[in-house]
Amino acid sequence: MSIRRARVVATAALAALALTLGACAEETGSGGDTGSGGNPSGTIKEGLKVTFLPKQVNNPYFDTSDNQGGKPAVEEFKGQYAQTGPSEASPSAQVSYINTLSQQGTDVIIIAANDRDAVCGSLTEAKAAGAKIVTYDSDTKPECRDAFVNQATSAGIAQAQIKLISDAVGPEGGEIAILSATANATNQNAWIELMKTELAKPEYSKLKLVATVYGDDQDEKSFQEAQGLLSKYPNLKGIISPTTVGIAAAARYLSGSSYKGKVQLTGLGTPNQMREYVKDGTVKAFALWNPADLGYLAAYTGAALASGIITGKEGETFTAGKLGEFTLGANGEVLLGDPFEFTASNIDQFNF
Repeated sequence: MSIRRARVVATAALAALALTLGACAEETGSGGDTGSGGNPSGTIKEGLKVTFLPKQVNNPYFDTSDNQGGKPAVEEFKGQYAQTGPSEASPSAQVSYINTLSQQGTDVIIIAANDRDAVCGSLTEAKAAGAKIVTYDSDTKPECRDAFVNQATSAGIAQAQIKLISDAVGPEGGEIAILSATANATNQNAWIELMKTELAKPEYSKLKLVATVYGDDQDEKSFQEAQGLLSKYPNLKGIISPTTVGIAAAARYLSGSSYKGKVQLTGLGTPNQMREYVKDGTVKAFALWNPADLGYLAAYTGAALASGIITGKEGETFTAGKLGEFTLGANGEVLLGDPFEFTASNIDQFNF
């Protein structure tokens, strides 16, 4: 697959990109809602309390999506913005935060789920209490939320990353490994399974996946896992890290080791994290969407739900500020855009 060059959002000189996790389509929208449809000509209510619950706080990716994307959006429609969440990304760490937000009467909870199942009970209770639930970055079961704002299709991300590592390693191929986030991360696991499917294609027959390891989206653990891969697999030719924390940690390890230039690295990262490693030759190319736009779109999706403009049904439309009009797909999914490849020739054009 060739990676399409996505549109550039002029206001921030950033690239908007993404794809959608494919979930099983249902005739109704998310959560099995069979009630009346939304009001596309309606307006967003003022004063909505909108809280972002990322996988973990103090994570550069979520700081960008929430504080640089979600917050400006909430301010535009005159709502009340907040971000809260655990300091570590574990399956059950978000549950107590969901319960607290529900008790506080939060209108919109926007969550990047650490686990597809672990948060469902609390989210269902929050929905029953009147909150609108929007997932972004990593989804839950469809019945546990009202809409899912997806940065990328699972297949698209898988294809992009396998193509990138293949190009970086070269025609001779060799052993490759995956450095993921947490073992329970919905999006990571979906991408990994589809990467395995992609690797089964004839054009990638010379690439051999020898290991998948987990850095738990912790910098030091991801660094150690990258180090461990090279110790255990001395013939390793490449690493794919589909997580911003993991790819930056792996790049830091490779850049200071004898493997620099010999072991290729790609995955999903932010330009500011990866700039020095692209420029020093540790990484040839990597991909991502614009996380600020992801947070911005998630905020407007939640506001449209809370204002009755949409209900989560397939085919409904709404306008998300500067990003324009969006249409809900199957299971209440909203797609941000297209993937973008960052290289030494364009990385200085971006600042996030």
